[in-house]
Amino acid sequence: MKIIVTSIFVQDQDKALEFYSEKLGFVKKHDVPMGKFRWITLVSPDEQDGTELLLEPNEHPAAKEYQKKISAEGIPATMFGVADIRKEYERLMKKGVKFTMEPTKMGEVTIAVFDDTCGNLIQIMQK
Repeated sequence: MKIIVTSIFVQDQDKALEFYSEKLGFVKKHDVPMGKFRWITLVSPDEQDGTELLLEPNEHPAAKEYQKKISAEGIPATMFGVADIRKEYERLMKKGVKFTMEPTKMGEVTIAVFDDTCGNLIQIMQK
């Protein structure tokens, strides 16, 4: 068994698609109409056959509440790995990404946290 798709709740699929592709650099893999919403997945440009990130609408009240509460508590919705966190931090800052935590050493890893503009905090990590 392996993880093939993981999802993140988003307030607006179009805004999320723009942020995750244009700011973060992920590549759109699927964009399929599904009634009121779409099945939109993105992948890493280096692993286009790897795990897909689904931009899941937070339409359900439980999803909205979950997203709101974890964000308010400062809990990242998900984590992405990076090879050089300082370089990635600078690249994203230049693109206007707002960080809530600068790169910080935590034991054997360094982490940083940013706001995805779609209701989530996202953590990046360098091992």
